[in-house]
Formats: sequence, structure tokens, C-alpha cells
Amino acid sequence: MTDALAISRSVYGRLVAMAGEPAVAMRAWNGEVWGPSDAPATVVLNHPGALRALLLPFADLTAGEAYIYDDVDIEGSILAAVRFASPLQSMPRRRLGSLGLIRQLRKLPAENRRSTHTRPERRGRLHSKNRDQAAVTAHYDTGNDFFGQFLDPAMVYSSGAFLDPDEPLQTAQRRKLDLICRKLQLRPGQRLLDIGCGWGALAIHAAQHYGVKALGVTLSRPQVDLATAFATDAGVGDRVTFKVLDYRDVQGRFDAIASVGMFEHVGQRQLGRYFARVRDMLEPGGTFLNHGIVIRDRRSRRVRPTFVNTYVFPDGELVTVDEVIGQAEGAGFELRDAESLRTSYALTLRHWVDNLETNRQAALDAADETTYRIWRLYMASSVVGFETATISVYQLLLHTAGRSWTFGRGHLLATDDQ
Repeated sequence: MTDALAISRSVYGRLVAMAGEPAVAMRAWNGEVWGPSDAPATVVLNHPGALRALLLPFADLTAGEAYIYDDVDIEGSILAAVRFASPLQSMPRRRLGSLGLIRQLRKLPAENRRSTHTRPERRGRLHSKNRDQAAVTAHYDTGNDFFGQFLDPAMVYSSGAFLDPDEPLQTAQRRKLDLICRKLQLRPGQRLLDIGCGWGALAIHAAQHYGVKALGVTLSRPQVDLATAFATDAGVGDRVTFKVLDYRDVQGRFDAIASVGMFEHVGQRQLGRYFARVRDMLEPGGTFLNHGIVIRDRRSRRVRPTFVNTYVFPDGELVTVDEVIGQAEGAGFELRDAESLRTSYALTLRHWVDNLETNRQAALDAADETTYRIWRLYMASSVVGFETATISVYQLLLHTAGRSWTFGRGHLLATDDQ
């Protein structure tokens, strides 16, 4: 045990030297604490092999599993802990090895608690309808009650649109919904399709304030049930319909289509088919808004097991924005407008993390400790990703070629941003 303590103490010192400030503190299984007394976060090593479980093999999946299965705990600000670790994730492994870090870690006990858990696996052809159904079910069947612990009252599960970093999340989410409706130039009597409708906030807002008839589709039954109840409560149940349906199976044509936070699940190889299918569902002169997360470094897009695509968004893939635009235009669309909401998504996620931590007990009652830890870590990591521009989120306004041009930019702003 003494050797494990000495090695862990030494490794912590080297991590601090490599990662830089602000340093997090570390508390060993025997109560010994290393690092600044005023550290914003403390990483707790729950057994002598905890650091080995956290860092070997060196990958975000390894580190994430060490946290969610309680080899380590994080007290204080999880954002601070993720920021501290972020430079280490992009550091070449040879640098870690050259400092003797890996060699020392291998001397620690091999105990880790993830070994007693089965890592989620997906079966079937990637992005087939059956596999996509299973992936979405794995994510959203966590339960409406759990998601309700960190989302706004309308249950909007994507980036808000902030004008002021201090304004309430609910205000930013309502503005985002209005922003999408205005960009689509919705008018009374039009038909709107919301692909990946979530809990129905966009379709309901569009029906209430723009007089459209809307169809929302998702692969999650719990979402459809709650979205339908929300529409009834909002008085638009006769104009809004929600269905458990793959977008590839939607019948009919629409004046406008929105896809918000869904296309990340499509897959890089399927993007061309995705945009072609959307184009085919649009009436002549129709308009499409695609809102989704992209990655900036093309080298990072290769599909590999990560914490997020293993435990949060099974089979999710991120591509660069130029790839998205290229695939859309290749399918016959014209890009009319592109807007990044990157900083707004960082702020949105900060609210979600705060809400989840504030409502920890209710979240545990709705799910369990492992699920709570998965979402706490995923959302905190996403905050840092958006803040550092490792990832971004774009709203792309795409028109078919026959649509007339609208001059000026007033219609591209939410009603409270004129």
C-alpha cells in the first residue's frame, strides 16, 4: 500500500506539471490530500489502484468509466476537473511515457471497478433502422423524469440562443424556438415536419405562434407520450401530431422541415442520403433548417469507442461543418445562412449541469447513481468542448433552388432580437 501511495502522489505531481493551472486537489484512499487547499475540485481515489483505473489505457473512455463506476469521485466543480484534464487528453502518449508516468502506473494494483460491469454494445448494421431504434431507445428511455431534472420546463434538449449570459435558460430556449420559426419563415396553414422532435417544444411553439400544422417524429415512445400531453395542455393538440417514426419512413410533403439535434445520429456515410430524403419531402420552394453539432478537427472524426458514443449517444458521429454543407449542396440544397451558437451551447450546458447537481436526489430517484454520473460528466465535458471550440453547433438554413430570395436579415432574428 505504501508503494501505491507514493506512486500515486508522484503521478499526481507529474499530471499537475503537464496540465498546468488551475490544479485540482487529489485525496487518497487513506485521507491524505495533495494539491492546493483552495482547489475548485478534488479527485478522490477510492482504492490503491484508482489512478491506474483512471489512466490506463489512456483514453477518455477509460477515465469516464473510472468515474461512473466509482474508482474515483469528483468533489466540488466538475467543470474545473474536466478543464484540468482537457490538456492531457490531447497530449501525445509518447510524452506521457517519456516521463515514466505509464511505467509507474503499471506498478499499482490492477483493481478497477469497471471490470465488474458490462460495457454497452450495439448489434446489427451501423445506422440501420433497427440499430438506430435501439440506440435512441438506450438514450431517451432513461426517462422523462430524469431529463426533467436538468432541462427547462418546455424540455428543450438542444442549445438555447442567449443574448445575455446572465438571462434564464428558459428565455434563451424560447428565443431559439422563435429563431428557427423565423428563419423558416413559417406562415399560417403551412405544414412543418420536425425530425427528432424530442418533447415537442418546437412543433408546439410553431403551432401556437405561427399557425402551422406540425408533425413531429422521434424514435422514443416516452417522448411522444409527453409531447402529446404538452400539445394538449397548450391548446394545439388538433394541429400538432407526434409519432414514433423513423424520418426515412415519413410520408407526404412539407412546406418547411426542421432537424434540431438529430443529424449527429445519422452517420458520416449516410449524410448524403439524409439530405436527399429531406429534399424529397419538401414542397417546391420549401426550406430546411438543420441544427447540429460539428467537430472542428477533421482528424478527430474517425469513429472509435469514446465515452460519449459508448454511454451517452450510441453510434453518434461528428463531422466538420464543411462536410455537412458539401453533402447538403450535393443533395440539391442551397445554403442561405449559417449561424454558430457555440457559446450559447456552452451556457446552456452550464445550466444543465447546475440543474442536475441541484436536483441530484430527484435524478437518483428517477434513475440511478451511474446514470447521474454519466450525464454529469458528459455535460461538463461538453461545456469545455464548446468553450474551447473543439466542437461547435451550427444552424444551417437550406433552401431548394426554386425558392425566391428574401432581402435583408430581419427575418433571421428572433422577435426579441430586432
